[in-house]
Formats: sequence, structure tokens, C-alpha cells
Amino acid sequence: MTSYRSVLLRGIGAGGIAGLLAGLVGLFVVEVPIRAALAVEEARAAAEPAPTGGHDHGELFGRGTQLVGGVLAAVIVGLAVGALFATAYAGSRRWFTDRTPFSRSVSLAAAVFGAAALLPAIKYPANPPAVGDPNTVGYRTVLYLGVIAAGLLLVFGAGYLASRLGHLSRPVRFTAVALAVVAGFAVILLAFPAPPDAIPADMPSDVLWDFRLASLAETATLWLGLGVAFGLLIDPAVRSKTQALTA
Repeated sequence: MTSYRSVLLRGIGAGGIAGLLAGLVGLFVVEVPIRAALAVEEARAAAEPAPTGGHDHGELFGRGTQLVGGVLAAVIVGLAVGALFATAYAGSRRWFTDRTPFSRSVSLAAAVFGAAALLPAIKYPANPPAVGDPNTVGYRTVLYLGVIAAGLLLVFGAGYLASRLGHLSRPVRFTAVALAVVAGFAVILLAFPAPPDAIPADMPSDVLWDFRLASLAETATLWLGLGVAFGLLIDPAVRSKTQALTA
């Protein structure tokens, strides 16, 4: 059996790859609606009277530096997430012994994506610049992290339930777990309060939704890329097939 150290190193490596891919999506896809939202913010600031006695020091870092920093931050986040993912994978290996390592990796990544990205994106979708009251940042952060924590707890419970129903056939087990997950997601969505901030009238709806979908695509790239990359690194059978196809 592969040692935990080996699993951890492969998780970190896969996380770095997935983080880089997610950073590139952020650079080339998410940046487009961000620039449109910044234009709205600049137009709003130009229409407002300048504060008396104040000084505008401008941005500390230029936009180009911010973009490079965003890619580097995505890689760093990927490394950290990869380590956590590898630890979760190592802890859950005994639950799904009837699946290949690659299948377990992709399934785990998809489950975590649903709980840590898709669920909060449905309840509290991401907002671009020029949207959101600075005074509610703390409250919004608590709500967002609360949904993620509830979703991850639900994923853990679903995995445990699936392991306890191992005596049932796979279709029956899948149906039971899927119904439990859907019910849990519905409870979470209904239990948490609505987003506290309204969307300003000057924010175009296409810019808003382009940003939200692009942000979700970036997160999906991180998690699903992590699942595939880690699965390839951890599963020698799939890796051998991939090498044979590319040879």
C-alpha cells in the first residue's frame, strides 16, 4: 500500500498543477468581466463629487502586478488544497475499496467541488468589483464559510453513509446517497439567510453573470483538475494506459 508521505507528495504536486490551471483561467477568463466591472466602478467614482481635504494615492500595485500575483496565489492555494485533498483521500480509502484509485480521486474531487464551490455559489454567488457593501464583508465571509463547512460536513456524512450501505447493490446505494445529499443541500440552502447586499442598478446583468460563471469555472478547474491530476499520479494502471496512448 502507498505510504501517506507518498500520497501527500502526489497531492501537493497535483495541487500545484491544478492551481496553475485555475490561475490561467482566472487570468484569461475571469479577468474579462473584472475589467468590465472596474469600468463601472470608475464611472461611478467619476460621477461622485470628490471628497474635500482627501488625497487619492492610487493603487499600491498596478493591474499587471495584481494579475501575476493572482496566478501565483492560485498556485499556492493549489499546493495547500492538494495537501488537504491527499489527506482526505488517504483517510477515505477504506470506504470505497470496490473503486479504482483514479475513480476515488475524481469522485472525491467532484464531491468537494459540489460542497465547497457549487453550493456556496448557488446560495452566495460571487460578485465582481463595484458590487457589495464594504461594511458587510465580515458578515458575508462568515455566511460563505458557514455554507462551505456545512457542505463539507454533508459530504463526509454521505461518504460514511455509502460505506455503511456497502452490502447493497451499487445502484441502490447510489440512489440512497444521492437522495440524502439532495435533501441535505436543500436544507442548507433554506437554512442560511439571503445575501445581505443588493445589486446596484448601474451594474450590467451580463457583466455580473459573466463574472459569476467565470469564477465558478476557475474553481471547477481547481477541484476537477486536482481530482484528475491526483488520480493519474496515484493510480499506476491509469497512468500506464495514458503513457501507452501518448507513446
